[in-house]
Amino acid sequence: MDPLIVTQALNVVYGVTTLALLVLGLAVIFGLLGVLNIAHGEFIMTGAYCAYVTQANGWPFLAALPLALIICGALGFVVERGLIRPLYARPFDTLVATWGLSLLLRKLTEAIFGMGFYNVDVPLPGTVALLGTDYPAYRLVLIAISGAVLIGLFVWFRISRTGTRIKAMVGNRELAEAVGLPVRRLATYTFVIGTCLAGLAGVLIAPLVPVQPFMGLDYVLKTFFVLVVGGLGTVMGVLSGAAVIGGLDSVVSAAIDATYGYLTVLVVAILFLWLKPRGLFARS
Repeated sequence: MDPLIVTQALNVVYGVTTLALLVLGLAVIFGLLGVLNIAHGEFIMTGAYCAYVTQANGWPFLAALPLALIICGALGFVVERGLIRPLYARPFDTLVATWGLSLLLRKLTEAIFGMGFYNVDVPLPGTVALLGTDYPAYRLVLIAISGAVLIGLFVWFRISRTGTRIKAMVGNRELAEAVGLPVRRLATYTFVIGTCLAGLAGVLIAPLVPVQPFMGLDYVLKTFFVLVVGGLGTVMGVLSGAAVIGGLDSVVSAAIDATYGYLTVLVVAILFLWLKPRGLFARS
């Protein structure tokens, strides 16, 4: 098999799986709670800075994972309780509130770390021979981790008691409250899970991108495009949206350049908003 074709195919798989991981936190919060968290990119950024902090202090890369989960989880808990909870019945207000939160988190990051770019060392350097081509080992690990997180969350949501309660809350909030389910606590859990997933994604992509305060802006746009194409509330929606957006971006960027790749996914997202606003696999 032609090594160039194999490399490009692996790049597409890498782009799709990592984009699915990046969008997962937003999909959980937007798809289940109806909150369009504009600060999603800043939670990804927070995870990336956790990776940088662990490196700057000489800690192992894996230490960034619990650090990001603790910080993003605590932030998500405070934000849901203090900012989002009074606004659940007012979608536009939650959008404005999380937009303000994104500005606040960005400015706090600038105040602490400055405006400079930071690089995080790749924890698993080198390449692996695969199907006649050499491919970066860390990218292969990231593909595997992204797939494992997607499958794990899907299984947990389907079979766990908490997942069943969350589904009941999403299906009929008033009825769930009437039968005694702790709806407010479940909403908090859901929001915290979404912010933790964003932080996890930030840690994992940090060795592959420049870490800087404005990095979240691009990610929140791409993840929104994925939800527009795939639809809300289903794992198939996340995967299909990531496949369309990530696949197109990878192929067009490789064939022409990154600017045309971004323009292509923007046009596709606009067409879906116009012709199929519910996406490919929206929850019924």
